[in-house]
Amino acid sequence: MNYLVDSHVHIDSKEFNMDRGKVLERIKEKMDFVVNIGCDIKSSRIGVEYSKKYPFIYATVGIHPENIGNYSYDTEKELERLAKNPKVVAIGEIGLDYHWMIDPKEEQIEVFIEQMKIAERLGKPVVIHTRDAMEDTLDVLSKFPNIKGILHCYPGSVDIALKMQKNYYFGIGGVLTFKTAKKLIEVVKGIDISRLVLETDCPYLTPEPYRGRRNEPIYVEYVAQKIAEIKEMSYEDVIKITNENARKAYNI
Repeated sequence: MNYLVDSHVHIDSKEFNMDRGKVLERIKEKMDFVVNIGCDIKSSRIGVEYSKKYPFIYATVGIHPENIGNYSYDTEKELERLAKNPKVVAIGEIGLDYHWMIDPKEEQIEVFIEQMKIAERLGKPVVIHTRDAMEDTLDVLSKFPNIKGILHCYPGSVDIALKMQKNYYFGIGGVLTFKTAKKLIEVVKGIDISRLVLETDCPYLTPEPYRGRRNEPIYVEYVAQKIAEIKEMSYEDVIKITNENARKAYNI
């Protein structure tokens, strides 16, 4: 059995339009499963369709903080409807993004809270996006002590991770292989392997040696290799443990 898992992909992205079938074949051949992440209603719907069609794809549904402009009661009802599909494993990606600041902080926080409430109502975990907004993100999460999930593309410190690890796993992706990844390397050193999940965020954040090209799920192996190197573990143990972690995080 191949244990490689990618806990965070965007296979619906236009970057895959030319050869999506070949990418899916490589996933089927080389991986256990991937989770296609919703960023808006359209991508959430597509992810659900993929999950129905392909046994190796699960889905999440949610509105990314950069896409909250049209959030409404109808949006919420559609997310809840989609989330009831048996292969929808989480609400996400949701959260806060103060880097691009497309919508004001107050609006982002309001929509973030509403989607956390959806997860709470449905008993689903969450996939959290946080960029330049860690303090406010933690404040919102603290209001939902019973919700668990993944802090995607984890940007925080070891200290914050240690405080959050009871409820959250930490998504580690291609950034770990970059020369500028000193902070993330310290996180990987400081957090037990039992709280880490592998991700690519493809088509973005391609790891070395393919940095600068389009990312795809099979490249998650380079993240696993780097974690094995940092933690002085075998590659096989890293992929086996992180597979188990992803299954636990998503209740698969």
